[in-house]
Amino acid sequence: MWDDTDHSYDYVISMMKRLFRMPIEKGYQVAKEVDKSGRAICMTTTLELAELKRDQIHAFGKDERLDRCKGSMSATIEPARG
Repeated sequence: MWDDTDHSYDYVISMMKRLFRMPIEKGYQVAKEVDKSGRAICMTTTLELAELKRDQIHAFGKDERLDRCKGSMSATIEPARG
């Protein structure tokens, strides 16, 4: 998942909880990582499930907490390292 300035930590935490069933604390860690590094790994899985999760991120909708937000966050699929 890629960072931008149009989504709040609360948005990321909520999305991680709903789409990936992450506890709030883990969702917060993902939000911190994407904010700090510009991107974060949400899940390492099969290609088919990765495609589904990417599509769900793209369809999650805008962050209603921020007026400037125009839509969902961006995510890409990359091969796992190692």
